[in-house]
Amino acid sequence: EGYVFDGADGSQAAFWTCRETAVSAAHVHAYDEYMLVVQGCYTFIINGERLPVKAGEEVFIRRGVPHSGEVVAGTRTIHAFGGHRADRVGPVGA
Repeated sequence: EGYVFDGADGSQAAFWTCRETAVSAAHVHAYDEYMLVVQGCYTFIINGERLPVKAGEEVFIRRGVPHSGEVVAGTRTIHAFGGHRADRVGPVGA
């Protein structure tokens, strides 16, 4: 659940709240990614190494770096993507 904002250059910023504990599969971006954890914890997995990022901490993932992750329910994050990351889903009930 969250909000996505589009930059004129094709970049995006996102504010997300994860309501449930979840896992993201390994993937690669063609652009850089910056993330700040506002509340909770997001654990990045890069080259088999686990990097827990807790509230108040940030991480920068360079383009082309394979990564996956695990997020704890209730985690809130702010992201800046150097490209298009998220598509929008219409409003509920629309």
